Amino acid sequence: MRILLTGASGFIGSHLTERFLADGHSVIAVDNLSTGRQANLAAFRSHPALTFIEHDVVQPLHIEGEIDWVMHFASPASPPKYLQLPLETLRVNSEGTYQLLELARRKNARFFMASTSEIYGDPIEHPQTEAYWGNVNTVGPRSIYDEGKRYAETITMAYHCAHQLSVRIIRIFNTYGPRMDPQDGRVVTNFIMQALRGEECTIYGDGNQTRSFQYVDDLVNGICKLMQVEYCGPVNLGNPEEFTMLELARLVKELTGTDAPIVYRALPKDDPKQRRPDISKAQKLLGWNPTVSVRDGLIRTIEHFRKEL
Repeated sequence: MRILLTGASGFIGSHLTERFLADGHSVIAVDNLSTGRQANLAAFRSHPALTFIEHDVVQPLHIEGEIDWVMHFASPASPPKYLQLPLETLRVNSEGTYQLLELARRKNARFFMASTSEIYGDPIEHPQTEAYWGNVNTVGPRSIYDEGKRYAETITMAYHCAHQLSVRIIRIFNTYGPRMDPQDGRVVTNFIMQALRGEECTIYGDGNQTRSFQYVDDLVNGICKLMQVEYCGPVNLGNPEEFTMLELARLVKELTGTDAPIVYRALPKDDPKQRRPDISKAQKLLGWNPTVSVRDGLIRTIEHFRKEL
C-alpha cells in the first residue's frame, strides 16, 4: 500500500513508519518538525520506499498519484508541548484534520485518525469505555488538546456520514517506548531521565493518581489490526494494567538502580485522577491484547535512554 502518515517524525509516527516499511508498504512521511525529531527517522531516511515531506498540514497538501491511506498522527501530545503551542495544537487537530480529510476524499483513500484518551478528561466513569462522553473542562489549560481531538473525531465522523469516507478512529492511552523525546515532560520520560541522571524523582500531587501504560509495539500492532477491519467508531487502545504514580516511580527507581529521593510538587490544574481503558471492543473486534508488561517495556525504554545519554 501507499500510506501518507502525518507526524511521522514523532515518537509513535516513527514506529509506524518502521512497521509499514518492514511490511513492504511505501510511506509518504509528513512532518513540520515542531515537536517531531529528524533523528527518529534517521535509520529509514535512505529506504527507497520512504518519501519525507516537511509540511504543516493546516495548509493544503498536494500529492501526485494514488494513496491508499491518509493517517493523521500529527499533533503535540504532551502537556508541556501543547501548552507551549496552544494555537498550533488546536489548528492541527481542526484545520489540519479538515485538510487531510479533503485529501482522503479527493484520492478515494481511507482515513485514520489518532485520537486520545484525553477526550475523557478527568473521568467519572472508570474504566473508560468508548461510549463514555467524558468530563472535560472546555476552558481549562488541557482543553487545547482535549477539545482539539474531540473536534477531530467529530469532523472525521461527519466526513464518513456525508461522503461515505472509510474512516478509523483510535483513542490512544498513555504510550511509552524508545524514541520518546527525553524532554517531552510526560511522566515516564520524566521519571526515567531523572533516575538516570541521579536527580530527585518528581511526583505531582500525592502520587495516588493512576495511569495505564502501553508499550509502543502493542499500540502499533493494534493500529495495523484496525486497518484490516471496516469499523468507523472509536476504539480504545491501551494497557488496562493500572499504576499509581508512586508505584511507577518506585519501579523506575528499582530498574535504574537509583537511590535518588522522591519529591512532591503541586498537582497541575485539571490533571486526571485516574485513567484506565476498557479494551473489550478491541479484544472482540481485532482479537488484540497488549503483550508487553510494563516492567519489560520499561527495561527496553530505559536501555534506549541510557544510550541517548
